[in-house]
Amino acid sequence: MEWDRITLALNVLAIDPEGVKGLWLRARASAVRDRITTALAALPLPLVRLHPGVADDALYGGLDLSATLATGRPVQSRGLLSSPAALILTMAERVPPGLSARLAHALDTRRHCLIALDEAAEDGEGLPAALTDRLGLFVDLDGLAWSDTTDIFMNINTLSKARARLPSVTLPPDAASALTRAAAELGIRSLRAPLLAMAAARALAAHAGRDTVGDNDLQQAAELIYGHRALPLPDATAQDQPEPPPPDPGEDQAQDMEHQAQSIPEEMLVEAARAALPADLLAQLAAGRAARSAKGATGTGAERGGNRRGRPLPSRPGKLGSGARLDLVATLRAAAPWQPLRRRTAPSDAVLLVRASDIRIKRFVEASDRVLIFAVDASGSAAFARLAEAKGAVELLLAAAYARRDHVALVAFRGTGAEVILPPTRSLVQTKRRLAGLPGGGGTPLAAGMQAAMATATLARARGLTPTIALLTDGRGNIALDGSANRAQAEEDALRLARAIRATGMPAVVIDTANRPQPSLAAMARAMDAPYLALPRADARRLSGVLGAALGG
Repeated sequence: MEWDRITLALNVLAIDPEGVKGLWLRARASAVRDRITTALAALPLPLVRLHPGVADDALYGGLDLSATLATGRPVQSRGLLSSPAALILTMAERVPPGLSARLAHALDTRRHCLIALDEAAEDGEGLPAALTDRLGLFVDLDGLAWSDTTDIFMNINTLSKARARLPSVTLPPDAASALTRAAAELGIRSLRAPLLAMAAARALAAHAGRDTVGDNDLQQAAELIYGHRALPLPDATAQDQPEPPPPDPGEDQAQDMEHQAQSIPEEMLVEAARAALPADLLAQLAAGRAARSAKGATGTGAERGGNRRGRPLPSRPGKLGSGARLDLVATLRAAAPWQPLRRRTAPSDAVLLVRASDIRIKRFVEASDRVLIFAVDASGSAAFARLAEAKGAVELLLAAAYARRDHVALVAFRGTGAEVILPPTRSLVQTKRRLAGLPGGGGTPLAAGMQAAMATATLARARGLTPTIALLTDGRGNIALDGSANRAQAEEDALRLARAIRATGMPAVVIDTANRPQPSLAAMARAMDAPYLALPRADARRLSGVLGAALGG
């Protein structure tokens, strides 16, 4: 029963939280989730709640500005990571990359455990790989009704005895190799998984009152640790391969059979992990990894800062740290009315008494420069005409780029591949130089052009720019990504990349430059979730005007 497995996982966490590192709890806020979070009170570590926006000084400690000003001497504050704790990360699907790396480092020190409350509602959301690789236990409450659950009773006496017994629990000689081979067969590449499974197996044996880990403990550990990490097994490939011939009997056959009888069959571990694997979990995790990879591994839901600072905003109450800047005038203005009262209630020689509630932090609009990435079809007999149109449009956009701080990039695809002939720039001279003498003709590697444009956009986004892709083509893609002249494969590759661009969330526009509108390009624009513009024989000025209107410029 699924609820029994969840209860067992919580007991393992309560026995050895530092060994299994923590729990990835994927569920929206509900009464069922409350039953699990209530059971966390049985952990031997103090519970500390974290927010995805927690500052570094709150994690590691730092100078307490208000106490320092009040006492006239430096006062250091303790951070949340200063002592061992069970960290409860709320809204974990929004954890930024910096906090993810800091929490991963904290888990590696074997002083903390982490309970990540992942409330992801759509495919592609979820925890970063740095945390999913370290958290041993996983619980998904999707589809679990209230009637399928009961109150979780954590026996404090049993857990205390298990923790006392845990240091004396030993693993069989073949346990490490069996768990490692089982992880490899399940497609798990991380070496942390077998270590987490061994810790879980020792906790299970201690919970049962045994000093030695048994086969049943290893099976349950594989189910708990490997279930959500496993990848589809190549059953068909394995069945097609011929079985190796049986070994010839020899003098040492009896010894080999005795050793085999004493070893732990990893097939049992693999089957246990496979049985615990939810039907749709692999698709969800794969979609999450693909989306995070497409977004430059910034973590779903993380705010992406701009590449420059904009106009100032009214200051707000806050704490110093993580790059926050003190608004001294606003802080003094907030503290001034309270000075007479503070001097009466807390006599001090300090000229000014400042409390934490007086601190005001400067705020600015995070402005991000826009980069417009042209992916231009430079193939066929009309290549020169399209390149001339693109060149004119780029020059017209560059004329306004100095005022709007826009950048322009140019990707050309022809023959069997694509190349970035103009990285993001605002230099009109460089643009003209790169466009001059560009050859045309050959096949139409549409998918390669889309792939190069997406890669350029991803790099621009990592630099804090806001990318937009403009695809100019007549729609007759006939070169696949592997360079072969296969029209069917080329169309399939283009549709797959269109869906990949849509997954990144980058705005895009598809401009059909053919003499007649192409239905295939319209379908690709729908897959990309991008506007479709049919502009046969469009000149540079008309193209620039349409692009400005379509992209909000």
